[in-house]
Amino acid sequence: MSVLSLRYAHAFAAVAASANLNAAAAEQQLADFSGTLGGSHDLREVLMNPSIANEQKLKVLDAIAARIGAFPQVRNFVAVIMQNQRLSELNEILSEYHLVADKEAHVAEAEITSARPLNDQDRAELEAQVVKLAGGRVRATYHEDATLLGGAVVRLGSTVYDGSIRAQLQQLKQKLVNA
Repeated sequence: MSVLSLRYAHAFAAVAASANLNAAAAEQQLADFSGTLGGSHDLREVLMNPSIANEQKLKVLDAIAARIGAFPQVRNFVAVIMQNQRLSELNEILSEYHLVADKEAHVAEAEITSARPLNDQDRAELEAQVVKLAGGRVRATYHEDATLLGGAVVRLGSTVYDGSIRAQLQQLKQKLVNA
């Protein structure tokens, strides 16, 4: 990730906060624009071509912003990126903004791996415990790994909480070897 992408992400986060925008909605609007841009070779040709006048590009941008229902701040942010010839970095900026917005909202990413699929009640109980560990809200993603035998492994940032049967068996084995 480039320093410029991070600067743009922080700048947009500041704009979104000062305008009291819903960060998730603003992020989704940026993602929608990015998807539209990525899905159309002709659109990229028009918006990234330095020989086309900015006024014409802004008309195209306005039409897209209206179609996706973008906040004026989102439209203006994309216009700034476009005028500074950084549209090719939009996905990188969006990734950085996602991290910045989560940090400002005190949302932690949690990766939860279990031996079997978890039902809604199990997920809710596990997420409640993860919220306590994180000290705030979490966004959980789930994976399955049958080699765990049972229990779960939670990765919260760089910290791993291993409550799997496999880990417990390995600890027991170490105790028996060292005894």
